[in-house]
Amino acid sequence: MPELALYACRPEQSHGRIHPEAAPSNRSQFQRDRDRIIHCTAFRLLEYKTQVFINHEGDLFRTRLTHSIEVAQIARSLARNLGLHEDLTEAISLAHDLGHTPFGHAGQDELNACLRELAPGVGGFEHNLQSLRVVDELEERYAAFNGLNLCFETREGILKHCSLRHARLLGEVGERFVNKTRPSLEAQIANLADEIAYNNHDIDDGLRSGLISIEQLQMLEIFATHYAQVMRQYPNLERRRAIAETIRAMINTLVLDLTDTTLANIRQHQPDGVDAVRRAPALAAFSVSMRRQADALKSFLLENLYRHYRVMRMTNKARTIVRDLFVAFLNEPRLLPPDHQRSDPLSQARAIADYIAGMTDRFAIREHEQLFNM
Repeated sequence: MPELALYACRPEQSHGRIHPEAAPSNRSQFQRDRDRIIHCTAFRLLEYKTQVFINHEGDLFRTRLTHSIEVAQIARSLARNLGLHEDLTEAISLAHDLGHTPFGHAGQDELNACLRELAPGVGGFEHNLQSLRVVDELEERYAAFNGLNLCFETREGILKHCSLRHARLLGEVGERFVNKTRPSLEAQIANLADEIAYNNHDIDDGLRSGLISIEQLQMLEIFATHYAQVMRQYPNLERRRAIAETIRAMINTLVLDLTDTTLANIRQHQPDGVDAVRRAPALAAFSVSMRRQADALKSFLLENLYRHYRVMRMTNKARTIVRDLFVAFLNEPRLLPPDHQRSDPLSQARAIADYIAGMTDRFAIREHEQLFNM
């Protein structure tokens, strides 16, 4: 690994794990975290969870698993450019969606609505908080503890967003939301790599599906500029390769801009360690111009892809499935597997949310069919 910058996280200086463990003998603490994430059940299940398109709609569309791998690739490249710890950055990237529900954001939003309406004492559903819950409690792989017992630095990177109500219950890992401080630069970079990955790869999936067109995208500066460059260089290039080259160029431009802007912010604030990074304003950022272009792309995808009537039809169906399952299990907990049945009503609602959030798209569809279509 290249030499680390002063402001990088170092495994030997980690804030530690919830449950003390002997240090690994043949890898760093952050390598151990990455390896545990890759081997856990929740990571494998991401293969069958929606990114934008339901898993069975096509073999070439992204899933939560392929998305997480793409985020890790972009984030690791950024970490190397910035002198950050690559293994920690990769671990955060691979784990950031472990708590995501089936059916993408539609499933998450409906599960949150169900909890707020039918079990308000639970406090709703936040998929980032659920990802932390997966690695802290729900995974069952080790004899000495529940969860994966990851380092503090990995856990804080997973928790990108959190309500104050929940943050106050999380101890050290939630303090930054209360104190208005920042996470490590590794966590900041992983967060922006997530944005780079899903915006650009959703373009690819949207074009592949036929729900958006190149002509529509050419209204966007960030796409039009790179597409024109590709077509000037390769005027007879077939459509599929032209799209791939354009997206590749867009990602490269975003990565270079993020690297340069972040380095400029680092030079301005001169953090001499991770604690200084936490006290500083957000250091990882795009330039003003690139932020504007990226936001325009996000707005375009929201209006033209995520709210396309064909996507909305599946979204509506997904929300119906999640609500039907939640209500059925809440009304009759004996429909749940025994290890998800609880005596306390709030604990029962939480267990139902855990059960549904852990489902893949196809398992949720199958559960719904068994309960309602017999």
